[in-house]
Amino acid sequence: MAADDSAAAPLRGVRVLDLTNVLAGPFACHQLAHLGAEVIKVEAVGRGDLARNLGADPELSARGMGISFLAQNAGKRSLTLNLKDPRGADALRRLVARADVLVENFRPGVMERLGLGHAALRAVNPRLVYCAISGFGQDGPWADRPAYDQIVQGAAGVMSITGDALSAPMRVGYPLADTVGGLTAAMAICAALNAPERGAFIDISMLEAVLATMGWVVSNHLIGGVAPAPHGNENPTSAPSGTFQCADGLVNIAANKDEQWEALARHLGRADLLSAPDYATREDRKRNRLRLKAELETVLTTRPAEVWARELSGLGVPAGAVMTVPEILAHPQIAGRDFLARFEDAPGVGRPIDLLRIGAMIDGARPSVATPPPPLGADTGDILGWLGYSPEEIEAMRAEDVA
Repeated sequence: MAADDSAAAPLRGVRVLDLTNVLAGPFACHQLAHLGAEVIKVEAVGRGDLARNLGADPELSARGMGISFLAQNAGKRSLTLNLKDPRGADALRRLVARADVLVENFRPGVMERLGLGHAALRAVNPRLVYCAISGFGQDGPWADRPAYDQIVQGAAGVMSITGDALSAPMRVGYPLADTVGGLTAAMAICAALNAPERGAFIDISMLEAVLATMGWVVSNHLIGGVAPAPHGNENPTSAPSGTFQCADGLVNIAANKDEQWEALARHLGRADLLSAPDYATREDRKRNRLRLKAELETVLTTRPAEVWARELSGLGVPAGAVMTVPEILAHPQIAGRDFLARFEDAPGVGRPIDLLRIGAMIDGARPSVATPPPPLGADTGDILGWLGYSPEEIEAMRAEDVA
């Protein structure tokens, strides 16, 4: 199984074992699958990835094809193994001998207790890139704590700076920590695959992955001595820069440069503001940002957000209407760039499904996968046969809940 030949597949020939659950790990392997890797998802017998039972469609969740699973498992194959049984562990070792990457997101120490930790698997395959994803890393006082996305958002300080003075702390509206952790893992795996000598242990802390993306906020604290605070929809680094009310909704405007501020004021017919002492410099505008916002909204509220966004963007002033998810998915900017994949026949789902591809194009083509998300254990027989198990052995393993 490889990526669709119509798209770039730089990881073609790389085999990844995905032992992960829910989101951070599956999302990391989702990126690798779209980039051409063969991804074998190793799941618990009879249960599988918890995400199979999660999502907005209860009927699909009951079938083990929950939307949360569908979202990041297209292009993978599903093998069920009971890793607590010596025969299941042996099957995984056989797979490891033929793999390039293994990704797991168990709590630290779980794989070692199964006899399948990095040291044990490195003895099977010294070239294996082993990636362990956890909430807080493989060591430290929090290493053994369970961690889901919201726990990490809270611990990382993300919630403390999200919202405004009245609403913070506030959770970001999608699983930010899981997604950033998964992207960080995929990036590190790709780097390790490019090493002159293969073989590495990658320790991904979701907490650290999120903090690493907070460079401006963290550096303002560490270097500038400014305590991070929630600013709502206002950009504290400049003004006018934030969200403004229009006739039909909100528009984001980021007039961060002096020439952008001047172009904005003139286009709104408010050139008088350019000579006002309260708005003379960037620092003046920042100090008086709320009064400036009110002045600009006297004009902005007379027309629709998209009209302002189009006109201001044409003048070199960054602007964009605040849109809903359905609105942006239907917009030609997304619909015209091959970002959504449709699977007409998705086994276990019973209807066509549309899924996101990855947010990159290579040489003008969107990397993609050829197959929909797999039903639990759909490829168990084929993979075990490829590993050398006889039909009788496979049947016995299935009968005894080993596979």
